[in-house]
Amino acid sequence: MQASAAMRVARALALALLTAVLGCGDGAGPQLSPRPFLMGFAPMPPRLDPAIVVPSINYWLPRADAAIMHVSPPWAALIRGVSPAAAVDTAQLPLANYFRANRLALVFTVDATDGLNRAAEAPELVALGRSVTDTAIQRLYRDWVFAVADKLRPDYLGLIAETNLIRAAAPDSVYRALVVMANAVAAEVRAAGLPSRLYVSVQVETAWGRPATGGGTYQGIARDLADFPFVDAIGLSSYPYLGGFALPEDLPLDYYARIVQGTTLPVLVVEGGWPSITVGSTASTPAVQARYIARQVQLLGQTSARALFQLTFYDLDLTGLTLPPGSVLPLFTHLGLADSAMNAKPALTAWDSVFARPYRP
Repeated sequence: MQASAAMRVARALALALLTAVLGCGDGAGPQLSPRPFLMGFAPMPPRLDPAIVVPSINYWLPRADAAIMHVSPPWAALIRGVSPAAAVDTAQLPLANYFRANRLALVFTVDATDGLNRAAEAPELVALGRSVTDTAIQRLYRDWVFAVADKLRPDYLGLIAETNLIRAAAPDSVYRALVVMANAVAAEVRAAGLPSRLYVSVQVETAWGRPATGGGTYQGIARDLADFPFVDAIGLSSYPYLGGFALPEDLPLDYYARIVQGTTLPVLVVEGGWPSITVGSTASTPAVQARYIARQVQLLGQTSARALFQLTFYDLDLTGLTLPPGSVLPLFTHLGLADSAMNAKPALTAWDSVFARPYRP
């Protein structure tokens, strides 16, 4: 009974915090103010079980009008000689078609390095002794990304993930190779008249110099804008609890807006979140996580926002997995709006309240 009562209180608190971003009635009943941004998730199930992939997607479909696919090139297969088109047909096209059949907009981010360690290259490439500094590997990236653009035709296509963090952490030769690769394939996509709007993503905490990249000094993304001049939007990756913020309300109101200050570029939150448990030095609870959803909406209100995504709808169950020493994956296991048993958390009520607002781009 006590747990049930606490859950009701947490849900009520999450709804109360959203009143600042919901519209008021005109005497004919409450009206919700429209939202200009799509909302959705990635097709990431709570555990590695092929049987639950589709059911896990179906649970969040009613609370999304977009889906995001965050995918690394299939380096090993491409190096073995699998054609990029065949690789996309096999691995990405069926899922993209499922999203389209359910009337979801599609956003796609290409992750060309190690998503859990931006100082390193993709584990598949490392295992094979290869590198994106190799022009043959760059050609494979370009061909595969072009196949994604041609066959999936996502509404937005991100060519590199977390460019500023890669630049800060990885060897300069790797970053310079990514700049060459992304600009080359962007030119090919544009020359072919493919419809996707292009972006790269930047890491928001890194841009703000938190915690170690600048001692708290704002860094901005001027270099990223110069190195990737083709972008139609800027993707944002933000995990503020890893940047030293104790509470969602501690985030400056211009936390997103300052990133694109001086440009007319819209922003897409393509990954991020706040945990529902204590992680590292950040003490959190399910109620605090729900408040983060409300704060995000306030931050997006200061920008030309086009999308809000969480990669994980569910918490991740790592039972039975052997992680490499020093893996940071446990830092991201409790970002879901539902737990790993697919039970809703208070943050889902907060999300649903925002999603209930009519989408008007």
